[in-house]
Amino acid sequence: MTLDRLFDLIPFQISQYNKEVSLAFKENDSWQSYSSRDLKDITENLSLAFLNSGISKGDKVAIISNNRPEWNFVDLALQQIGAISVPMYPTITTEDYRYIFEHAEVKMVFVGDAEILEKAKAANAQLRIYSFDQIEGVTHWKDFMKSGENADLQILEDSKSSVQSDDLFTIIYTSGTTGRPKGVMLSHKNVLSNLIAVSEIFTLERGKARVLSFLPLCHIFERTASFCFLYMGISIYYAESLEKIGDNLREIKPQGFNTVPRLLEKIYDKIVSKGYELNGIKKSIFFWALNLAHEYEPSEDQGSWYNWQLKMANKLVFSKWREALGGEVIQINSGASALQPRLARVFWAAGIKVCEGYGLTETSPVISGSICKHEEIRIGYVGKLVKDVEVKIAPDGEILVKGPNVMQGYYKQADMTSEVLKNGWFHTGDIGQMDGEYLKITDRKKEMFKTSGGKYVAPQVIENKIKESTLIDQIMVVGENRNYPVALIIPSEDGLKEYCRHKGFPFTKMSEMLQKPEVIAKYERVMEDMNKYFAKWETIKRFKLLPDPWGIESGELTPTMKLKRKFILSKYEKEIEAIYNS
Repeated sequence: MTLDRLFDLIPFQISQYNKEVSLAFKENDSWQSYSSRDLKDITENLSLAFLNSGISKGDKVAIISNNRPEWNFVDLALQQIGAISVPMYPTITTEDYRYIFEHAEVKMVFVGDAEILEKAKAANAQLRIYSFDQIEGVTHWKDFMKSGENADLQILEDSKSSVQSDDLFTIIYTSGTTGRPKGVMLSHKNVLSNLIAVSEIFTLERGKARVLSFLPLCHIFERTASFCFLYMGISIYYAESLEKIGDNLREIKPQGFNTVPRLLEKIYDKIVSKGYELNGIKKSIFFWALNLAHEYEPSEDQGSWYNWQLKMANKLVFSKWREALGGEVIQINSGASALQPRLARVFWAAGIKVCEGYGLTETSPVISGSICKHEEIRIGYVGKLVKDVEVKIAPDGEILVKGPNVMQGYYKQADMTSEVLKNGWFHTGDIGQMDGEYLKITDRKKEMFKTSGGKYVAPQVIENKIKESTLIDQIMVVGENRNYPVALIIPSEDGLKEYCRHKGFPFTKMSEMLQKPEVIAKYERVMEDMNKYFAKWETIKRFKLLPDPWGIESGELTPTMKLKRKFILSKYEKEIEAIYNS
């Protein structure tokens, strides 16, 4: 059968795989599932319920919820009648809710739980709101669906036939790092072309594999992936929460999952902290294996001696890491921001294949991806261009993209659209280079800054290198129009505790430890060692140690855990001035 619209994936999955477990979730301590045919029946009834409620082609409906099958049901049901979904992060502010509701002209909202409900009501109490959880005083999604259960299916078939491949299917408001969010308009063709291209580089077995999903479905990375999994007949299990990912991995034993570098950094830091807790020969073996992994190159034969050592490290140490991920993971897809090369080497050495890709919401999202084979992996690169996507590098180094995956534009923002879509090419705002078929990202164009001496500094490259220190958890490099760059640093609590233990003095609390001269001196030595990797104008001359980690709720990180640089610059304006004036 031909696939012209995203909702065609439902009958396609039935015809090709007819899955017993298409989507699954955990409820009352047990995993519940929906089959391919359940997915078809529920989305049909929901589509008819939407039509009965007055929602028609072109109308906007918001979805605000953590990952769960109901998210997919509503999304696919809206597609079948030509309505437009407006997915939103549960974690954004009420003011952002209000802005998006008004800007997108949302007519109806589906919320996951009571907390989201209160924010939605505070943003606009006049909207019709339905819930996925059972909430007193709010119509449950199943009750909403009942009005479509005995409706005429021919009406739905007529609605489906009116939807074209080039029709808008969603408006995704990017969280951004500055200003108001922009509404990215994506068509069925945009995402469908991209998921089919991505499926060709996935190594997961069609019709049989399982994946665990925990990145937000409102982000295009996980959303396109979920459509790709439907297309490939891969069962999707939704994690209970970020805190329970470890438990869910061991329960489900998935063959793959998607993640962002920040979560991989946390996994790595947790592994290292466990290593510090070991004693004697066990501790020596752990760090011997870790140091061996730092030297790993997936695409190279590093000799019989190295290979023998790596085999022993896998048996003694790395096998336990794989067990913690369920024991069956064969592909992890990392996106949204740059992955530290050190982490890529360590995980590949441990038999945990992390495949880095690159893309943006505006490109549906994948531009390039790594094929999950040793001979195809190049550390520091984001893989090869996916099918039907073209890239050229502008004279200033900016990556320009052309392909069927490029967005229609920004909703109601023609001026902003014309700034990035020029002569058929989308201007990504990222700086990079092509090396044969492989793409490398060096930095965000807008994040690069120029010192007062006229030298350009790419902060992300410097930050990723410095974060290789076990003593540093988060860092932001600043220095626009200054004599030299400086850094705001969030120390790693586990790393600092181990340093204190090693030096024989107690760790009390972070704010107190960062005042101790011996701790400050240690960080000065760390920065001195790291500066050897940078050009003279890139070296970090001074820094400020901060006690409180940056997070999504506190505003320093986007929902995909990227630094909100403008917010951080504003929040720590006095601290930055003090660094330069000290």
